Amino acid sequence: MVNKNQTIKKISLDNYGIKNAKVNYQLTPEQLQNETISKGQGKLASTGALAIRTGEFTGRSPMDRFIVKDNITNEKIWWGDINIPFSPEKFDKLYAKVATYLSDKEIYVRDCFACADDNYKLNIRVINEYSWSNMFSYNMFLRPTNNELENFQKEWLVVNAPGFKADPFIDGTRQHNFAILNFTKKIALIGGTGYTGEIKKGIFSALNFILPVDKNTMPMHCSANVGKNGETAIFFGLSGTGKTTLSADPDRKLIGDDEHGWTSENTVFNFEGGCYAKVINLSEENEPDIYKAIKTGAILENIVMDKAGNVDFEDISITQNTRVSYPIDHIENIQIPSIGKNPKNIFFLTADAFGVLPPISKLTPGQAAYHFISGYTAKVAGTEAGVNEPLPSFSACFGAPFMPLHPTKYAEMLSKKMQEAGVSVWLVNTGWTGGPYGVGNRMKLKYTRAMITAAIDGSLEKANADNYHIHSVFGLQQPRTCPNVPTDVLSPRATWENDKGYYETAYKLAASFKENFKKFESYANEEIMAGAPPLG
Repeated sequence: MVNKNQTIKKISLDNYGIKNAKVNYQLTPEQLQNETISKGQGKLASTGALAIRTGEFTGRSPMDRFIVKDNITNEKIWWGDINIPFSPEKFDKLYAKVATYLSDKEIYVRDCFACADDNYKLNIRVINEYSWSNMFSYNMFLRPTNNELENFQKEWLVVNAPGFKADPFIDGTRQHNFAILNFTKKIALIGGTGYTGEIKKGIFSALNFILPVDKNTMPMHCSANVGKNGETAIFFGLSGTGKTTLSADPDRKLIGDDEHGWTSENTVFNFEGGCYAKVINLSEENEPDIYKAIKTGAILENIVMDKAGNVDFEDISITQNTRVSYPIDHIENIQIPSIGKNPKNIFFLTADAFGVLPPISKLTPGQAAYHFISGYTAKVAGTEAGVNEPLPSFSACFGAPFMPLHPTKYAEMLSKKMQEAGVSVWLVNTGWTGGPYGVGNRMKLKYTRAMITAAIDGSLEKANADNYHIHSVFGLQQPRTCPNVPTDVLSPRATWENDKGYYETAYKLAASFKENFKKFESYANEEIMAGAPPLG
């Protein structure tokens, strides 16, 4: 039994400007969990998982994400509301203030790495103010062996200080919280927010710049799994579209649930060592793999539970963005190592709250590029203040907040990969059918799974051959039949009781697509523009 204060080796943080800190290095998850509970910062759920509250912030704060503008980034970054510039001078001063804040404190330090493919491995040192943040880092990054730790040389540094609050007037931030990437100094600096997702997204945003610029490798905000025949399937999608759920398929091995690279050797590798899943309305029946993963070693964020530790997954009184993080080996059916070969099917997942997109449709290369750059899903009433009816939401490449380069750079890489690998691309609506949110119903998970299975095993193509129906508003090829799916489900118009209402809503959404795409038109070629909805 390891003593809870025992560490693998003694390290100093003096080189990072953090003086006289009590350093807890490379503690085990059990030790970190005990530290969290003993400090009154968390409680145990009945499953053995650690339940914590992230404080003021229960999600990312996109408007407080910055990139240092310097010689490396100046001409390469897609500057704007997503990638907000920050001066090197301001960064140095703010970093010094954070280091002083962390000095003389008890600190948790972890060496880990990202990227399961050794050819792309990125060594990371994470410095956390809180023990549960360090446990999150253990869960989400890849874990070195003791031998690998002996001569570990960090490439990137993550400094995470939730208790430090910036002074916007002095420090150059928008408000007291911030997440800043410095590519010259290779530092991700996070302060003023306890939301753990900022830790992993900082490093993965860095990789979304490093891999295409330096490694000719496409980074993807996606999940991935591999079948018994060795073919890899890739699932792009924004939060709430089913990316994690659909990739956790009992008949296929999970590669990863959120971030991957697609190499020039036509392999797909996971960035992460764990999963970070939404648990709103989680049930064992619908999502058994995620449900069973919530055990000792997992961290539940911002959930509500009773005195006995039983979690109410339907309670969103703290946030709709309730989460769980766990090491990937909490899922039974995983690919080891987290690398797949021979990608053959790509699925763009969208939760269409308007209920007008087909539940599955096949895309032409131009449509694939158009929908990838668009990155559509919808916000439903009640998810944000002031949202009283469904609103279209577009996030380029299905992950704009994490993409430092212009979206067309990633789209060009994807198009090239698709052509080289002979990949089929499908648009899958996991949202509403029979009417918009509030009128229709959410697409049944069993039908979505059946459609994806049929697309992967070829039976969907075989059943339809050249007999796809072309959607009159969006120009999408929607299948007329699919194994294990009722025929009437496949036609969104047929599920409505109001033809006029259906087409009015469809035209309105198509117009939103075109309006959103105007900012990309000058970068798009004729084939991509031909992928736009023909009407609206």
